[in-house]
Amino acid sequence: MGWTFHIHLIAAISWIGGSVFMFILGVSLRDKDDQKAVYPRVGPIFGYFEIVSLLILVSTGIYMIIDNGLITILFDDSVNTKVIDSLRIKLMLVATIILVTIVHTYIAFKTNNIERTKLEHLISRASSMAIFIINLFVMHYAIVIRSIL
Repeated sequence: MGWTFHIHLIAAISWIGGSVFMFILGVSLRDKDDQKAVYPRVGPIFGYFEIVSLLILVSTGIYMIIDNGLITILFDDSVNTKVIDSLRIKLMLVATIILVTIVHTYIAFKTNNIERTKLEHLISRASSMAIFIINLFVMHYAIVIRSIL
């Protein structure tokens, strides 16, 4: 277990912890005036922080996959172990999170300090919820992999 794993773990804690914090913030701020006061200030800072966390997660994850010789095994359909299958599922979920995060971040930065359309509001809320839920599944598969190793 090298330095890359520890950096990956710290980035994962930051990413998932931030997601949980924003989820709780979103659920607890029901008043529109409170939302308008908080989100324009917290949102951009949080957004940049989360982008950096996600980039660190992806880059350290790729490094660990290559460093541990798993890159060819991942694309070999004849290899089906619990670790490899769990890693494949985790990577598909991570790819989904990346796509959903791109959509969410685009809308968030585009509409910061301006009124969102109903569609933008719906997509923003749905993508935020999706990121939160998918994070829990990614964390589950990370735990599964770690417990096997």
